[in-house]
Amino acid sequence: QVQLVESGGGLVQAGGSLRLSCAASGSTASINVIGWYRQAPGKQRELVAGFSNGRINYDDSVKGRATISRDNAKNTVYLQMNSLKPEDTAVYYCHAQTIVGNAYWGQGTQVTVSS
Repeated sequence: QVQLVESGGGLVQAGGSLRLSCAASGSTASINVIGWYRQAPGKQRELVAGFSNGRINYDDSVKGRATISRDNAKNTVYLQMNSLKPEDTAVYYCHAQTIVGNAYWGQGTQVTVSS
């Protein structure tokens, strides 16, 4: 089992920045994919950024504005978002997948960008 707890969301003005954190616990050694998704009202959940098989992937909508990083000692993954836009408004979820294919989600953290 893996538990994921997100933090760092909030209300920010357009052009501002936020750093989201995802603290993982439990069987963290079994995680081989971890990253961030988001879901805006009325839209499907989409990948924002993630680590997978040694690579980092970013959605085109956040390239150049987002940086995903990890602190393995703290079992924490971060998402730094800069130059935020109103269309970045969504609930951001941390997602992890283990080597046997089990998927886990955090509870989500709301990011609201005002224009």
